[in-house]
Amino acid sequence: MKKSGILNRHLAGAIAELAPGDTVLVCDAGLPIPSGPRVVDLAFRAGTPSFAEVLDGLLDELVVEGATAAEEIRDANPAAAALLDTRFPWLESVPHDNLKALTATTRLVVRTGEARPYANVLLRCGVFF
Repeated sequence: MKKSGILNRHLAGAIAELAPGDTVLVCDAGLPIPSGPRVVDLAFRAGTPSFAEVLDGLLDELVVEGATAAEEIRDANPAAAALLDTRFPWLESVPHDNLKALTATTRLVVRTGEARPYANVLLRCGVFF
């Protein structure tokens, strides 16, 4: 058994299968999940695990070369916007409907227990070398 890093076997396995250019959607409990991608639902109860906890855990495991969030996050969820700004100073913002459309081609969806609106980000995987 792993003693550090991501212990959820479904999430660890899904991360191991990602390739450069694949996208990972980290989403709140309210975002509609598209059919097709692999889904790892970590939601336990409202707020658990938080968007920040899941995002930071994933960033310990992934190389991210791009990130996209809904532009509505700035007004609707300033705390999540500030979190994304600290993690991704080059964050791309698109209208929420465009973000939902982009999720149709994502490879992996990681659902958090976050219960605040627009706590969603689409990560594009890079290479570690």
